[in-house]
This record gives sequence, structure tokens and C-alpha cells, in this order.
Amino acid sequence: MEIYLCAPHSNHFQKGMDIYLAGAATGNNNYLWRKEKPDKVMNLFLAGTHAEKNRANSNNDFAQKIHVLESFYYIDDWMIPYIKNHWNFMLDSGAFTFMNDTKNTKGVNWDEYLERYALFINTNDINLFFELDIDSVVGLKEVERLRKKLESLTNKKCIPVWHKSRGLDYWKWMVKEYDYVALGGMASADKKKYRTEFKKYCHQLLFMAHKNNCKVHALGFTEIKTLHRYKFDSVDSTAWIYGNRGGFLYRFNGRTIDKIQKPNGTRLNSKKAAIHNFKEWVKYQKYAEKCL
Repeated sequence: MEIYLCAPHSNHFQKGMDIYLAGAATGNNNYLWRKEKPDKVMNLFLAGTHAEKNRANSNNDFAQKIHVLESFYYIDDWMIPYIKNHWNFMLDSGAFTFMNDTKNTKGVNWDEYLERYALFINTNDINLFFELDIDSVVGLKEVERLRKKLESLTNKKCIPVWHKSRGLDYWKWMVKEYDYVALGGMASADKKKYRTEFKKYCHQLLFMAHKNNCKVHALGFTEIKTLHRYKFDSVDSTAWIYGNRGGFLYRFNGRTIDKIQKPNGTRLNSKKAAIHNFKEWVKYQKYAEKCL
């Protein structure tokens, strides 16, 4: 049994932070998701992350599920059972990946792409999904048209994504009109400069949102050493993958994630390392739900 020691949140709106593991079904643990039955895989990843009484309670979805974010561009049929029964799921539009893959933004039929995106959302009853925040490609007015169409096709509100170029007034509008919004740009090419700038006004943006009972998701932000300073409602990151790529292991120490370098002259078993690192990040995920 894991015991998490943390102070209760003073703000009734802030229950803790949901860390969505992005790209969870890709990389060197991909074979495991495909090879084994979903129940077996989930038991492996959830082992030791919460109390026995919660594990035994099949109605406790909060305890039984893992927070996962995946891109629509990479969705495959084998993921559907996980999405329906085993993941607290958040869906990215995959628009930028799709756009970069085509190498020709002028030839992209965004309406056709959006209609396929909406069909998947409807077919699988996805509740948390992002707009196509392609402001830099088609302009904000076109993004707004696509957003309106997406919401009309799904009969649900999407999660709009704020970029600095939209301005402060637009943020104020978003947090009044939506109950869940996202901050974009953290995963950009110049993310170091952006994050330094972003941190200057982040608290103000969060205050505005929470004042309006609006949740905030930070796209691509899991900077472990500073994550506790920001009262995001949720974040996502592929950071858990870096250990396998960099040849080191992650370890959850009860409060945060440590990096363990492999001894000189040794090699990591890439599949075992990927599974281990994912499990450690799931432990951190469960801690964040209660304490961050």
C-alpha cells in the first residue's frame, strides 16, 4: 500500500492535478498494450499505486484508471477497449502532426479532417477533446469556424487552446464561456524561452480561470521541479519516455520523480525499462491526483 503525505488543498475547487501521460501507447511498451488483455495490463501498471480498498472497489473509476492523452493522428483500433474501460482519456486533435506529415498545408482539407475527428468523438463518446488550434496556419477566424463546427457535430464543448497571440482579452472570454481550457505553446520549438515568459503571467491566468470555475490544462508541461508551484488542473507530457531514450530509469520517491543513471558499461533492456518508467510515472500520477 502506498501512503501519500500531503496537506489538504485550501481551495475547494482545486482537488489536485491530473497528469496525463501522452504517447502512453507508443514506444517500447507498445507491444505490451497490444499483446496482453487490457485487464492484465492495467493490473500491471496500477499495482501498488493506491489502497487495497480502492483496488477492490470495481466502481471506483478514479482508482482503477490511468490518465492518458493520445493524438487522433495515432489512434488505432486496439486502443478502443482502453479508451472505453481503462483510461481517463483526453484526445488531442493531432492537427499539427497531420499537417507536418502532409508537408503541404495548402492542400489540407481541414473540414474533412475535422469531420473524421468528430465522428471518432461521437462513436467512442469522448468527453475531453481539444479544438484544432492551428491559428498559425489558417488564422484565428478560421479556427473559430472549425471550433463551432466541431461543437455542432459533437453536441459537446471542446477544450479551446489559448496561445499568446490570442491576447489577454481572448483568455478572459474563454474562461467565461468554457469550463475547461488549455494553455498551448509549451511544446513548441522555442519552449525554453516561451516557458520563461509564460511563468511571469501564469498565476494571473490561473487566477482568472479559477475565479470563473474554469479548469486549466497545460499542454506539454511536466517540468517536475516547478510543477508544484502552479495550480493547473491537469497537464500532459511525454517526459516518461525520455528515460528509455536517454538510457536511465525513473523512480517515484513518494513525492517526486528521481532519475537513476545506469552504471557505466551496462545497457538497458529497452522494453523492461519502458514498462518500469511508465509504472513509476503512474505512481507519480496517483500522487499528483491527491497532493499537487
